[in-house]
Amino acid sequence: MIIKPAHRTESVQEYYFSRKLKEIDAMNAERLAKGEQKVINLGIGAPDGMPPMEAIQALTESASQPGNHAYQSYIGLPALRSAFADWYKRFYHVDLNPANEIQPLVGSKEGILLISLAFIDKGDKVLVPDPGYPTYTSASKMVEAEIVTYDLKEENHWWPDFDALEKMDLTGVKIMWTNYPHMPTGAKATTELYQKLADFGNRHGILVVNDNPYSFILNDNPNSILAADGAKNCCLELNSLSKAHNMSGWRIGMVAGSSELISEVLKVKSQMDSGMFKPLQLAGIAALSQGPEWFSKLNEEYKVRRVEAGKIFDTIGATYDHDSSGLFLWGKVSEDNPLLEGTDSSKCLGERIADKKQKKKGVFITPGVIFGKNGENYIRVSLCAKPEILIESRKKIEELLSK
Repeated sequence: MIIKPAHRTESVQEYYFSRKLKEIDAMNAERLAKGEQKVINLGIGAPDGMPPMEAIQALTESASQPGNHAYQSYIGLPALRSAFADWYKRFYHVDLNPANEIQPLVGSKEGILLISLAFIDKGDKVLVPDPGYPTYTSASKMVEAEIVTYDLKEENHWWPDFDALEKMDLTGVKIMWTNYPHMPTGAKATTELYQKLADFGNRHGILVVNDNPYSFILNDNPNSILAADGAKNCCLELNSLSKAHNMSGWRIGMVAGSSELISEVLKVKSQMDSGMFKPLQLAGIAALSQGPEWFSKLNEEYKVRRVEAGKIFDTIGATYDHDSSGLFLWGKVSEDNPLLEGTDSSKCLGERIADKKQKKKGVFITPGVIFGKNGENYIRVSLCAKPEILIESRKKIEELLSK
């Protein structure tokens, strides 16, 4: 390399699942050469169902129309912003002004970096949950922020301990990342929790950013932090069509909040791209028009999968919440688990079990440690696999235990 990479990249690695997928691809090449089955991937939460047919039709029909392939507005079609606003009103009971309180995004993940660039200066502090989505940490590091983790514990329902937060030195903290329903644990939020978070942000002058893509998955009461009193003064919320509409590859997301906060995000975003492809926006409008029956049908399937994933944990001997939300099941393993025999004792429990299952039986599950130290004794199974795949995975683990 003829030049030295930017200093900010020294503190981050390639995303875990990017590295893991390359590893699995290499394993699959070896396994297929031996006539063995490919690795069953129960890692990433990429929905395998079809999007709403109306969205597919809107995309294909509009893509054939002249004039739909030009640059688009940086703030998205008015009809798309209105569709997002209507979606929030119908399901979250939140009023948003589509003119200036909603910014469409290329998936909500983009918003994590945009918000960090918009509000964080070098040396500012950022509150990041442990366990939590790794991108909160990596985006903060890339803008040279100081990471301050706050603990989420099973005994506290994976909610923040506000007494502990109040005792922390919050000097210089500008952003607090939250994510409910929580990834990776599946913990649900309540209106009371969101009110506490908004009150905390207002009291300490901290921007609370809630990442909310899982609110419809295995959850009968989707909530938004923006419904809390005073939330628009100190909160932003990220959301997307990726999970709830089976459209993860389409990259249609949004950020919502006060016009003042949204305008700062737009300053950054307008330097980075030239607007979302118009047929995608029209497809997003069609997807957002889905009623409660869409989510009911979606969750009928996920309920079946959650049961089968639970049987995997029962086989392993991991404890878990039978009523968790989101696209994953999160299980705790103990030190006397028989699957730990013959594994690397220098690693944490969850990682040792995940490694053994992948190497011995070709089943990849996610070790909880990648989400933080509080995930060390946990493992995560994605529900984005058909029930028969989950059943097959369980049988492979039973074979491993029998040996």
